[in-house]
Amino acid sequence: MQKRHSIFGGENATTRANPGMASLELNTEEPASIAAVTKKLSAQLPTLNVLINSAGIMQIDDAADAIDDGLLVSTVTTNLLGPIRLTSALIDHLKQQESAVIIYNSSVLAYVPLALAAVYSSTKAALHSYTLSQRYKLKNTSVSVLEIAPPWVQTDLLGSNNEPRAMPLAEFIEETIRVLGTDAQEVLVERAKPLRNNPGPNEGAFVTEFNDLMVQAPAQQQPSSGTPLELTTNDFVERQK
Repeated sequence: MQKRHSIFGGENATTRANPGMASLELNTEEPASIAAVTKKLSAQLPTLNVLINSAGIMQIDDAADAIDDGLLVSTVTTNLLGPIRLTSALIDHLKQQESAVIIYNSSVLAYVPLALAAVYSSTKAALHSYTLSQRYKLKNTSVSVLEIAPPWVQTDLLGSNNEPRAMPLAEFIEETIRVLGTDAQEVLVERAKPLRNNPGPNEGAFVTEFNDLMVQAPAQQQPSSGTPLELTTNDFVERQK
């Protein structure tokens, strides 16, 4: 059995609490940092065969007004250029492995943009497009390309830890791990599928409904057996029949 190594960008509590994990400091906004770290990884771990691109930032913006250039550059650099640069730096190494996997962490906002975070949503749509292209180009190699598209999850992102409309983190992790054990190229939890399936000739109608829902406070949502997001999606689908 091939020995596996887990490498995380930057030392943190997770690596300290889990013997066998190691960490390296990596700034995905800096090409020089990417080049230095990937060179070190390739030399120290010649059998490294899994790359998970998960770095990302989400900031509120206003597409109806002037976008702050600092917000624009940092978001595009971290969410789009970073994963592409990091993967590019390791692609030759990965292609030399008997079997390898590249995983991109996108978002359901790649398919249904959140107007309050238009730049973030755009980077995730672009990352989805790049994933499709790379998957096609690597289809005759030993490298598989997967995409995880999470729904709204209870994390630190925009302070969503206790957001009742978001998916509990433990539930998301459990379902994602289960899907990763299949042959799925797009790793989707059930809650993400209605949003993933939205793009089409009439996608604008649901984008409007989705954003109208998201600007409402949780207290304004009527209690039900399903999540507000699931119910709104189902209502929209029914009206389109």
